[in-house]
Amino acid sequence: MKKAAILMGSISDLETVRPAFALLEELGIAYEAHVFSAHRTPRQAAAFARDASANGFGVLIAAAGKAAHLAGALAAQTALPIIGIPIKSSTLDGLDALLSTVQMPQGMPVATVAIDGAYNAAMLAAQILAVENDNLAQKLAAMREAMTKNVLQKDAELQTILARKVTI
Repeated sequence: MKKAAILMGSISDLETVRPAFALLEELGIAYEAHVFSAHRTPRQAAAFARDASANGFGVLIAAAGKAAHLAGALAAQTALPIIGIPIKSSTLDGLDALLSTVQMPQGMPVATVAIDGAYNAAMLAAQILAVENDNLAQKLAAMREAMTKNVLQKDAELQTILARKVTI
């Protein structure tokens, strides 16, 4: 199976990105994580993206705050799918990062998840990789089934609570 890469614009993004690491590990997806800045290490970020496919990667996740140009800088260097995680790191509560990540020019798409949405970024990366991996697709289907059962269990619990309080 191809690997995933998680690239952070700053080490300060690490805590926000940890849920992505955990989900990839749970699903058995190999990954690498690096700190590359679109502004402070542009050559290194570009080289990583250019070489990513040849190095066995199938998807890149880019987490960045403020100007949040990392995802776009990577998209300019590879045809691999890029998933952007806008990081809440400024006085604009992440709106600046969200807009910077989602507003890409035609031909340079970046799939963008919610502000600080690392878990969903990893889930989307897994879904992309599952297109060519039946084992991973089965794991994702099982996770969805477990989510469904969990929600239905919570609904049953709510109905029990409401039935107790609505006695005449």
